[in-house]
Amino acid sequence: MLKAGRVRALGAMSGTSLDGVDAAVIETDGERIFAFGETGYRPYTTAERAVLRAALGRWPDDDVATAYAVVQAAHAELLSGFEDVDLVGFHGQTLAHDPGGRGTHQIGDGAALAGALGLPVVWDFRSSDIRLGGRARRSRRFITSPARAGSGRRGRWRFSISAGSAT
Repeated sequence: MLKAGRVRALGAMSGTSLDGVDAAVIETDGERIFAFGETGYRPYTTAERAVLRAALGRWPDDDVATAYAVVQAAHAELLSGFEDVDLVGFHGQTLAHDPGGRGTHQIGDGAALAGALGLPVVWDFRSSDIRLGGRARRSRRFITSPARAGSGRRGRWRFSISAGSAT
């Protein structure tokens, strides 16, 4: 169980540019950001990018096991280097997105990442948002915003994990 009050949240983001995984820490109470913490980046190798690119546009019934392994390993490698963190926000990797039709397909397993890191992981933001009638564009904004904050892009974010799964 998370403590009440301020937490150090580690957010991770790997986008469709397939360049790599960004991560950053913020200290927050879920309403305000009190401090920006450490940041990190783990680039995808050329081979990893090729695997991920080949998986783009694929849905859950397609074989994406190799892409899944790349996403899990890259995130675990980067995120394991952070200390004094209370929780992790894990977006996963978007492979396909059709909010008005088939939904969205994110690869990544927050439960497995939680086991690897020994931390609670909030994840699967987009799938949950789609199920609730959203378009899955902003449902992940707080917990992954530390990664954005680390790149110099700052905004006002609210803490909401109700659209995601917590493990």
